[in-house]
Amino acid sequence: MLSLAAQFILGLLYANAGEWLMHKYILHGLGQNQHSFWAYHWHEHHAVCAKNAMFDPGYQSVTLTTWNAQTKELAALSGIVLLHVPLFLLFPLFTGAVYASLMLYYYKHRKAHLDPIWAKQHLRWHYDHHLGGNRAANWCVTWPWFDYLMGTRIKNNTLE
Repeated sequence: MLSLAAQFILGLLYANAGEWLMHKYILHGLGQNQHSFWAYHWHEHHAVCAKNAMFDPGYQSVTLTTWNAQTKELAALSGIVLLHVPLFLLFPLFTGAVYASLMLYYYKHRKAHLDPIWAKQHLRWHYDHHLGGNRAANWCVTWPWFDYLMGTRIKNNTLE
């Protein structure tokens, strides 16, 4: 059995890799097809952010009665939680790190799109993803680890 510290560290790395993969290949890859479930990310979220300098009013209130980009994001995150339930008994700290990462992802992503000034200071890689002129880079939200590892962290020094 993996040590508890190793489980936790691997859980954080796994979650960051999953965030990078999902954002790049599912949200942007499959999401470019307007008939895909994942189209909300590209055609709704990115379009609204481009119009509003990263601000997305869809994050102002959490309502599960409206099927919009935010509720679809919450549904996808809930699905990820459910997929990892069987791992909890075998690797509790690994799974706990994944769950903590998912919660932190949602908190940071939501805050970034409600407060773009905060995002520019604290989540520069995500700010660069939306406003840096290169949507094909900076896939991570929570931490930029896998963007650095995969060579997709592109800094935009021209933004004020």
